[in-house]
Amino acid sequence: MQNQIKQVWIPYYEWEDYLNGMWDRSVNNEFKLLTKAVEFTSNHILYGSAMLKVIDAWPKTMINSLTNKSINQKAFVGHCAVSFELGIPEYITRKAWKELTDKQRVLADNEALKAILIWRKKYLATLKNGNQNAIQKEYQTQLL
Repeated sequence: MQNQIKQVWIPYYEWEDYLNGMWDRSVNNEFKLLTKAVEFTSNHILYGSAMLKVIDAWPKTMINSLTNKSINQKAFVGHCAVSFELGIPEYITRKAWKELTDKQRVLADNEALKAILIWRKKYLATLKNGNQNAIQKEYQTQLL
């Protein structure tokens, strides 16, 4: 399925992750944020739920990054989920990942893969069918 998707580039200043501060490097209370990130990412149910939210809430970020075959898409979706849900920057989420057990990482990766597959299915449907939100009733023709 990935072969059907071509890379799309969107300027960084339009990315929702950038606008949300996911790439910020200066935060107060890094230890407190790290503790929150570990707690959140270790719960694959909450983490997975945030992943499903962020794939819809950040469309430009997702198109730009999930059409890029050269990045770790599971990690990216996870980083976005933490930033979206908790406002925690990506570099702290990477530190949190190191604190998880192997089992917690596998469960989180499985949730990320589910979210990516859902995003791809929706994205491919828009490529095949066009943007369904753009269809307006007054412009549709009636067959007699």
